[in-house]
Amino acid sequence: MAFQVSPGVQVKEIDLTNVVPAVSSTTGAFAGTFQWGPVDEVVTVSDAKGLVDVFFQPADSNAGAEDFFSAESFLKYGSSLRVVRINSTGLFNANSGGDVDLLIKGDDDYVDTLRSGSSSGTAGQWTARFAGALGNSLKVSLCSTPNAYSQDNVAAVEGNQTAGVSSVTVTEGEGANFIVGDIITFAGHSTEYKVTAIDTSGSTDHDTLSIEALNSPSKTLQEAVSDDGNVSRKWEYYANFDKAPGTSAVAELAGAINDEVHVVVVDEDGTISGTPGEILETHGFCSLASDAKNAQGQSNYYRDVIARDSQWVWWSGHSTDIYSSSGEHRTLGTAVGTAFTQPTLPVANSLANGADGRSPTAGQKYGAYSDHFGDGETSDVSFLITGSTRTDNGSGTDQDILADHNTIVNQLILIAEGRKDCMVIASPRRASVVGVAVESTQVSNILADYNSVSSSSYAVLESGWVYQYDRYNDKYCWIPGNGHTAGIMARSDLLQDPWYSPAGFSRGQYLGITKLALNPQKGSRDDLYRARVNPICTFPGQGTVLFGDKTGLSTPSAFDRINVRRLFIVLEKAIATAAKAQLFEFNDAFTRAQFRAAVEPFLRDVKNRRGLVDFSVICDETNNTDSVIDRNEFVCSIFVKPARSINFITLNFVAARSGVEFEEIYGAV
Repeated sequence: MAFQVSPGVQVKEIDLTNVVPAVSSTTGAFAGTFQWGPVDEVVTVSDAKGLVDVFFQPADSNAGAEDFFSAESFLKYGSSLRVVRINSTGLFNANSGGDVDLLIKGDDDYVDTLRSGSSSGTAGQWTARFAGALGNSLKVSLCSTPNAYSQDNVAAVEGNQTAGVSSVTVTEGEGANFIVGDIITFAGHSTEYKVTAIDTSGSTDHDTLSIEALNSPSKTLQEAVSDDGNVSRKWEYYANFDKAPGTSAVAELAGAINDEVHVVVVDEDGTISGTPGEILETHGFCSLASDAKNAQGQSNYYRDVIARDSQWVWWSGHSTDIYSSSGEHRTLGTAVGTAFTQPTLPVANSLANGADGRSPTAGQKYGAYSDHFGDGETSDVSFLITGSTRTDNGSGTDQDILADHNTIVNQLILIAEGRKDCMVIASPRRASVVGVAVESTQVSNILADYNSVSSSSYAVLESGWVYQYDRYNDKYCWIPGNGHTAGIMARSDLLQDPWYSPAGFSRGQYLGITKLALNPQKGSRDDLYRARVNPICTFPGQGTVLFGDKTGLSTPSAFDRINVRRLFIVLEKAIATAAKAQLFEFNDAFTRAQFRAAVEPFLRDVKNRRGLVDFSVICDETNNTDSVIDRNEFVCSIFVKPARSINFITLNFVAARSGVEFEEIYGAV
């Protein structure tokens, strides 16, 4: 506040309400391979349905299911997950133009590459929304004129057609008046038939339409049709729209005609929906004019409608059947009269050349974590879930080798050590425990897997691969346990607090587990625990539990326990966030007192919630000396005594003589 020059009253507010904010401690981060969804982009999902909606179901193979179920298993415990689909080698979008090397990662990539329509020569008119072989099941059908929607008497039957046949003949040359999928009727008959194939080879004096009767147990011709009987056709998807496309109200006002178009996206092969020919989505009464608007003021240009509303495809170019030039965009002002051509048939495109790509390399795996979760300022996560560490050997074959496992885990630990606000949750290699019959060999393999993993309190190493039901493919599959383990830690936060141990029968129960690849006995648990590995165990009648709460720190310390490390993560993250409010303030007694007034109530609350035994906050002239102030620094020393979890229980049962007072023998026990 500036000094007053003349008499007057100044009103001044001083805000002393600064507090230490609550911080998230339950959000997971995962990078893996999926069948669908954006590539190299962080997507937040909160449940299994959301995971399927974005990334589709797991592939029908154990390798394809490992990453999906690692992510889904975390979500079982009631938290949110930030997911990245890894850009692995050979990952391509299906398209209608034959481009086998087309990769559109997401919205931004589409705008930069296909939205202008300049790539229509290679990508065709339509491109799958996301990369993957799933897109090869897509077909897009476009109807842009009343004649394409329906047309009467477009052909005449050639010769008498007998009931019970699966094809009919029409006058030579008139087969060109149909496309596969058209719905046809014969004059004087009500039954509708679908055209399944058209033969216009010219080897006969007529064209042949293969047909299937609709809504009838018998797919053949239901009743005889006489020679020269008229045949009418309708667009395959006509029943999904109230009427044929025509001229929109906004085009009519501008003096343009025939700008409307209907678009249907179909699961042609049934790979997506399970039903061949299932309609996935419809987009009716869009406009071919690039400046057309709908009643809500949004763009009604069919390219923009698809980009905004479709879950399955992008527009990537004009059809030359509709636009006289495949690369141009016409406005209402230039569409007057004959700007849009008048095709008499719908335009249908099947998409192809989509590919799932190979398993990621170790570099691609940890690179996805580093690129998207490496900076704690821009990505708020609490767990880095490793998922499967199987990688590609360069020729499309999965490998499960120790070097790649250690590379991935160690690189994720580097990220966590740099961030200091999250933990890495890792499992052993699949080959170490799955299909290995001898328990001692499994334990030896696990110890070898973790022997070269970095010592760090920001890591949690566990022993398990778990067997669970894959409801999408009606089978059982093995998946790494780290997604479940991270979920247990998140659930512990939700039920209690981050500084509670997630292990044991109260908070460490695993959900949806059929069996373990390794269920270690007491001797094996001892070997694992000495090597900083937390056993996952199934106890008869008590379920499957996390039976250890060690971090990956190899030296004895308070930080070799999960609850202590997570306590400090929460304290450091919350208090550091509060400390940002002191930046650029004066380092004086007032600022220091204000900061202590925010921190001490927060620590008292943590103590009352059993996170601390005691604490002390020093932020005064003793640690903010003149030299500290002159360096523009601010120092606050926070001393805490963390609460410890019980790992070992001793029960002393003492037999005493009848005449002895218990107080006399307490000291001997």
